[in-house]
Parts: sequence; structure tokens; C-alpha cells
Amino acid sequence: MLDRLARSDDPDVRRAALDALSHDVRFRIARAEAASRAGGRLAPVVTFARIGGKPNRTIYDQQHATTQTLGVVVRAEGQPDTGDVAVTEAYDGLGATYDLYWSEFQRDSIDGQGRTLHGCVHYGQDYANAFWDGRAMWFGDGDGRMLLRTTQGLDVIGHELTHGVVQFEANLVYSGMSGALNESISDAFGIMVKQRALGQDVTTSDWLIGADIVGPALPGALRSMKEPGTANPADEQPADMDGYLPDGDVHLNSGIPNKAFHVLATTLGGRAWDAAGPIWYGALRDARLSPTATFTDFARLNLLFAQSTYGHTSTEADAVRGSWDAVKVPL
Repeated sequence: MLDRLARSDDPDVRRAALDALSHDVRFRIARAEAASRAGGRLAPVVTFARIGGKPNRTIYDQQHATTQTLGVVVRAEGQPDTGDVAVTEAYDGLGATYDLYWSEFQRDSIDGQGRTLHGCVHYGQDYANAFWDGRAMWFGDGDGRMLLRTTQGLDVIGHELTHGVVQFEANLVYSGMSGALNESISDAFGIMVKQRALGQDVTTSDWLIGADIVGPALPGALRSMKEPGTANPADEQPADMDGYLPDGDVHLNSGIPNKAFHVLATTLGGRAWDAAGPIWYGALRDARLSPTATFTDFARLNLLFAQSTYGHTSTEADAVRGSWDAVKVPL
């Protein structure tokens, strides 16, 4: 999407997209380096006899700098509101994400061991993006045309922090099909963060990622899990394997498993984190999910988890089969 916007006739949109692309390369490298050092199930487990259930958040003001050195601490866990709306949104969004993982999946932070959640606001000058670099969450204030203040998006915060969960679990390589799967798992848990905070079920959710942060140059949302390829005029996501792009960006091909999750959740009904979420979380945590996993690898682990948890002939197992059939991923 950024590539397409970088060719826009609007000079302001073009500038913002090119700026975001230049930073995108840097944070992808930082994420890859962090993953190679400490990610995955082989990472050593360190505990300090922590009793989970409460997040440990620290919010930093980057003061528009673009270095990836943590800035000035402006709010630590339990401290009062500062009056800076971006700080408040980041603090609350990190808390909502922690709460989903703890309350519904009994996971204590992104590493499962109570890791501090670091949020860095006011990154760059009008920076139109947000990202996880392997150790912290970084928020741009948006350019006002392409993206607005990125801390506004609960689903965006949940998405980015889930990249950390993926790093500590399967450490999926951030390219090709495994990279698209990395993005899709992050979208699935990001949408659940938003749905849970808003009290939505699978029928009342809009299934849109980033609808709260897009600007007038990008009307709609960043992605639609219900109908990939329709979120905005620049959306080119495929909705099934007939449209899979062998050389496509991970954010494009993620539309395929995104659609599968939507089909699974809406088939099962109720709240996405009641059955669909646990099925995907179970597959993510399965030791057989390799860093270079394909869509089929992940789909099979979905099915195995559903069969072992609910039964081979269960509604849940049938729903898993149907969800991947819907996007033409063979089991």
C-alpha cells in the first residue's frame, strides 16, 4: 500500500509514504535482528516469581526524534494521566492488549513471563506508521493525510504487540508466506483486542484493521478481514490462493489467512476469543510450527488443535476445515 501511495499525484501523500517506507526498512531490519538474537521457543525462560494478572507498562516521549533509543519516561505503571492524549492512548492500548492475553489465554505479557510493555509516542515528525521493533512499540503522530495519530487504533496496538508474541513463540520469518502468516496472526489478535474492548461479538464487529487511524487520503481502513481487497482504494490484498502473489509484500498476502480467521470466527459465532482465538493461539504455540511455516502448515495445526480439544467430528473441527477451504488453502 505504501508503495502505491508513494506514487500518488498528491505531493503531501507521496512525501508521507516515502518517509514511512524509509523507516519501514529500518524497523524490519531491527525486528529481524531482535528475532535472530532472542526469539522463538528456544529462548531461555527467565522468571522472578512474578504473579501475573497486571501489566507493567512504560511510556516514553520520543520528542519527534527518529532514533530507536528509548526517550524520556513520561508514564510508568500505575502513574496518573499526563494530559498527553497519545500517552494516554498508548498506555490504555497496551493495557487492553495485555488484558486480552491474560484473561482469555492466560498469557502474562508478550513473552509469557511478565515482560514490561514499552510504548514510545511522538516518534518522528508527522510519521505515518506504527511498529514493533523486537523490544518496544513505536507510534507516529501521522501526517494528517494518509494516517492520523496511530495511538488511536486499539487494533493497531494489539497487532503490533502480537508481533512480539509471535517472536517469542514461533519466530516466524518476516518474508514470504511465513511473513504473511506473521502479519495475519497479528491482525487476528489485534481485531480481538478491539472487539473485546468495545464489547463486540463476531456479528457486530466491522472486521476492519486501522479504521480509526486512516486519514482523508486513505478512506476506509488499512485492511478488511471480512473482505480483503476492499478496505480502501489502494487495497490490493487477495482473498484466496487464486490471488496469491509469490513476490508480494507480507501485508498483501496476509489477506488470505485473515479471511480464513473471519470465516472461522463467524461460523462458530459468539465472541472471537471463545473458540476461534484459542484455535489459532493453540496452533501458534504448537512446537511443530516452524519459522518458515506455510499457510497449509498453520491450517493443519489449526485442525489438529480443534480435533484434540473439541473432538474429531466436532463443530469446531468442521469449522476449521471450512475456513481454510473458503480461501483455497489445502489441508
